[in-house]
Amino acid sequence: MDEPLAAPRPAARRSGKRRLLWWAAGLTGGLGLIVWAVWRTCIAMPGESYSGNLPGLDPEQLSLRDELKRDVEHLALKIGVRHVRRYPALVEAAKYVAGQFEAAGYQVERQEFDVGGLLCTNLVTEIRGASRPEEIVVVGAHYDSVITGPGANDNASGTAAVLALARRFAREQPENGKRPARTLRFVAFTNEEQPFFRSLDMGSWTYARRCRRNKENVVAMLSVETIGYYSDAPLSQHYPAPFGALYPSEANFIGVIGDVGSRVLVRQVVDAFRRHAQFPSEGGAIPAKVDGVGWSDHWAFWQEGYPAVMITDTAPFRYPYYHRPDDTPDKLNFDHMARVVSGLQAVVGELVAAPE
Repeated sequence: MDEPLAAPRPAARRSGKRRLLWWAAGLTGGLGLIVWAVWRTCIAMPGESYSGNLPGLDPEQLSLRDELKRDVEHLALKIGVRHVRRYPALVEAAKYVAGQFEAAGYQVERQEFDVGGLLCTNLVTEIRGASRPEEIVVVGAHYDSVITGPGANDNASGTAAVLALARRFAREQPENGKRPARTLRFVAFTNEEQPFFRSLDMGSWTYARRCRRNKENVVAMLSVETIGYYSDAPLSQHYPAPFGALYPSEANFIGVIGDVGSRVLVRQVVDAFRRHAQFPSEGGAIPAKVDGVGWSDHWAFWQEGYPAVMITDTAPFRYPYYHRPDDTPDKLNFDHMARVVSGLQAVVGELVAAPE
């Protein structure tokens, strides 16, 4: 009869265990390296967020604060709900925004498109670049609101910011005696809110598709979305899981949010903001499928392959009046908005300067 198999020698068993331990160590190290790389490129941002007491507003910021308040109050109070289902008000809002661009010295292009028999309008202005005009930086916001409220924060605040930035860059041109290197476009979009969000009738997607058809080289897009509400109260800021473990629990900062493909732009914007603004800021390049990451007009530019970020107070993750009838100007902190927009002016200035 056959002899039974011999038991493994102790030395052989030890050798197998060592190989298993080395394999496990290598796997753990590899995963750790991946986690570190993701953290370094997508979550950790350049510079340091501002902390401590905020300085008082300087004279330019005081003027900026008053501008922002005036534009928000006009859109949210005088005009009110701005939606296709309140079409005359939507048209009035477009007329107001166009008039503000024109008063600043811009020629306004009206990109009109049909939605159920009604003409909806994106408003486009630009300062053409001097040395690299084919490279385009877009700064935009949607001027429509939900049908359920006047949209002071969402998104009269963003629209007011775009108007304020447009005025300042228009004034800078004769003062500097030269145009920026890159082309700078300010765009006011319509139809960001439901039922148009992520549909072919979304104004920003209509515009981004045209950019792609025209083979335009949009090197950066900043979507200014809901920037007016702040709180120092503990646990006033919320996040989709698991990001609460990575970011502050106080809703006192401005956020710069992009998808992973826009991570270079996210870091550029955060870096410039932190160097120029004395206001708390956080940033992240986060997968687009995470709730909130793609909830504005920057999403439309991702669909066309352009790098884009959202500048936001995080909207429903801190704002208790989101999409409600009481989203009114009295809920907003216009001093903080002025600090944010002042910082964004420096950010946009660096983006259009196109360093060699």
